[in-house]
Amino acid sequence: MTGALAMLRKELIVYFTTPIFYLTGFFFLALGGFFFYTSAAYYSMVSLTAAQQPQYAAMLNAVQMIFRPLFSTLAIIFIMMVPLLTMRLLAEEKRSGTAELLFTYPLSDWAVIIGKYLASLIVYLIFLACTLVYPVFFSFLGKLDWGPVLSGYLGLILLGGACLALGLFASSLTENQIIAAVAAFAMLLLFWLIGWQQEVGSPGAGFFGAISLLDHFENLLKGVIDTRDLVYFLSFIFFFLFLTKRQLESRRWRA
Repeated sequence: MTGALAMLRKELIVYFTTPIFYLTGFFFLALGGFFFYTSAAYYSMVSLTAAQQPQYAAMLNAVQMIFRPLFSTLAIIFIMMVPLLTMRLLAEEKRSGTAELLFTYPLSDWAVIIGKYLASLIVYLIFLACTLVYPVFFSFLGKLDWGPVLSGYLGLILLGGACLALGLFASSLTENQIIAAVAAFAMLLLFWLIGWQQEVGSPGAGFFGAISLLDHFENLLKGVIDTRDLVYFLSFIFFFLFLTKRQLESRRWRA
């Protein structure tokens, strides 16, 4: 545990002293703020219409009109950001030759993996925490059902954890950060879109839907907290952290 905490501190220092943290945070919050503003403006316009024409009152659902589209947008933005946050975690260690030195320290593979993973997760949670200003601000202006909103945030946290675990695995495959970023994005895109096979009724559609990030994330966006979705995300995280461990072990065997 001490080794993981030491690695966590080291990685957080690297994040906070390099431009990647501030650039990714700026674009994540700027794009999120833009989509929140446009959705809230549309909601305000419908509210004014509903005040004059009561038949439009049924359309006034802040969660469906503002926060569900916002959370979907934040998820897509983050999937594009994950390669930037994870590409250097292990690839840079290999490229600079510090990987061999790192593994000569009295640190277990799991300490290295958990420390690096938690550092990237904390950075993501900082970004996500900043977006809490959106529902808090809206709650002062109108009625807000916090249940689906909190469920949506739980979905974003689990989705982020899953994506970062996959990104860390991609970084362990190569010493080239660009290749690690491209590999992470390609795999994330695959797991995000693979559930679409259900729409076309292709063979094995049920299986593809079961391993789709999007399908499980959408359930949480609807305010449905299902044990199967929680198990899926936690299993996804463990699976790719385990693959990262095996990849580090194979490097030692080859050496």
